[in-house]
Amino acid sequence: MDPAVVLVFILSCLVLLSLWRQRSERGKLPPGPTPLPLIGNFLQIDVKDISRSLTNLSKVYGPMFTLYMGMKPTVVLHGYEAVKEALIDHGEEFAGRGSFPMAERLNKGFGIIFSSGSRWKETRRFTLMTLRNLGMGKRSIEDCVQEEAQCLVEELRKTNGSPCDPTFILSCAPCNVICSIIFQKRFDYKDHHFLTLMEKVNENSRILSSPWLQVCNNFSSLIDYCPGSHHTITKNFNYIRSYLLEKIKEHQESLDDANPRDFIDCYLIKMKQANHNQQSEFSLENLAITLSDLFAAGTETTSTTLRYALLLLLKHPHVTAKVQEEIDQVVGRDRSPSMQDRSRMPYTDAMVHEVQRFIDLVPTNLPHAVTCDIKFRDFFIPKGTTIITSLSSVLHDSKEFPNPEVFDPGHFLDKNGNFKKSDYFMPFSTGKRICAGEGLARMELFLFLTTILQNFKLKSLVHTKDIDTNPVVNGLTSLPPPFQLCFIPV
Repeated sequence: MDPAVVLVFILSCLVLLSLWRQRSERGKLPPGPTPLPLIGNFLQIDVKDISRSLTNLSKVYGPMFTLYMGMKPTVVLHGYEAVKEALIDHGEEFAGRGSFPMAERLNKGFGIIFSSGSRWKETRRFTLMTLRNLGMGKRSIEDCVQEEAQCLVEELRKTNGSPCDPTFILSCAPCNVICSIIFQKRFDYKDHHFLTLMEKVNENSRILSSPWLQVCNNFSSLIDYCPGSHHTITKNFNYIRSYLLEKIKEHQESLDDANPRDFIDCYLIKMKQANHNQQSEFSLENLAITLSDLFAAGTETTSTTLRYALLLLLKHPHVTAKVQEEIDQVVGRDRSPSMQDRSRMPYTDAMVHEVQRFIDLVPTNLPHAVTCDIKFRDFFIPKGTTIITSLSSVLHDSKEFPNPEVFDPGHFLDKNGNFKKSDYFMPFSTGKRICAGEGLARMELFLFLTTILQNFKLKSLVHTKDIDTNPVVNGLTSLPPPFQLCFIPV
């Protein structure tokens, strides 16, 4: 038979199969735009700004609708009520990890971020317990963050008030905090290994948020068979993983069960204790991937938020002035800011919250999946269906945050100027899969930003009206445009 005829026959069968699957599934799932065979609704999604595409579709189909990313259905939840109902009210049923092909190839179902089921539950429970035991949310970790904040200040002083791109310096500080926790080591900002690790983490973050990776994650065969920047992610990931495996080996050789020094020691001790249990999820592979998760998430999300915060403070000097006035009144110049100060600094606290709300760092959250068949809002969602929860729609809700597209710390202040909490504040997600490092990240953002503003005036190289605060990419994360500024000592 002619090869061309065979090819046409195979393609025809695939199209018919696609149409049959879509038709049989769509009757049970929420409504949505009509998908095309094979590619689904992909042409209706702007891979440069997926969040905006979802908002536009929600205006047509409501707070719950179905998209086909390729041949697989994805249920999108848009708005506070739908997101809360799923992730909090039905937290257990929506606690699975949805499809993320690039991560699946790298992590192979291990770690804390992209695992599911009993492995995820055990790893998360152990990680949260160990981070608390090591001092997360306590004075010991606060001391570590304060010391790193002073190292950051000293590094910024070396710029001598000259224009600089803060990207690298702001990555070093949170990375050193997480390194201190997982293997009890901080690096000099000029250390060669440290420079290389930072470069690879930053590069992976940029690529994972690029339009090309949004395409790859929806058509996973591209990852295996096409050239592209996704191969750079694999190389960088393997480099970081190899470095962490070296650290694990060093810890194995010097381990003292009675005196654990850091996260790796605690895990190795737990692994020994669970060695008799064949069902145990504690293994060297799971440790390496969990460390990689903590290392990348603990570095990049916080450093990107810090960088975006400085850009917004340059754009809004009146906000910066009010924060610095509050720092002068509450902290002064003779000691380091502490977490105890936060309750007496409502405007600064509101500014940090508003930065996180405004920048909308992870606009569509990491994908969830339902862990069982579930009837939700009068629709039937089969077990394993990927769920996208739009955090943008919550953080930019105009009823909760008037003029949500405007950067305004007043969104988190009451009429008396006191700090005002909001249930809509979900930059770390919510429910069972809320970020394990939320407490540490909140501490770092407050202490790093207040320490910088205690010691420096921020000087822009351009007029405030010319400062662009729109993200350059809006995929997995929202990344700020590159910029320079001067840190002028006060």
